[in-house]
Amino acid sequence: MELTYKTYADIFKALSDETRLRIVDMLSCCELSACDILQSFSLSQSTLSYHMKILVEAGVVKSRREGLWTRYSINEERFEELLRFLPQLFREKDKCICQQIKYCKEDAQVCDFE
Repeated sequence: MELTYKTYADIFKALSDETRLRIVDMLSCCELSACDILQSFSLSQSTLSYHMKILVEAGVVKSRREGLWTRYSINEERFEELLRFLPQLFREKDKCICQQIKYCKEDAQVCDFE
């Protein structure tokens, strides 16, 4: 399933915070509990919960309950989708997005934004 620009924007927003980037980096090694993550930061439990909620809602991180604990892991499929999307933002392509939204003249090589 191809993601929308909104979904990608939500992912980028989730990753635009230094703490959340560090958490993702930690999770890239292995699954961790909230307790494990908290040991590496000087955060309150509620602040960590806030960050984890953003990461989970963006689909970047998966969570699962194990007894009283929540364990977190990277959503590898979402990162693979993101890695496929990034080159499309700057790579030359057969059909430019501006042509699809009527900013380009049909036979023009360069977009006309006037």
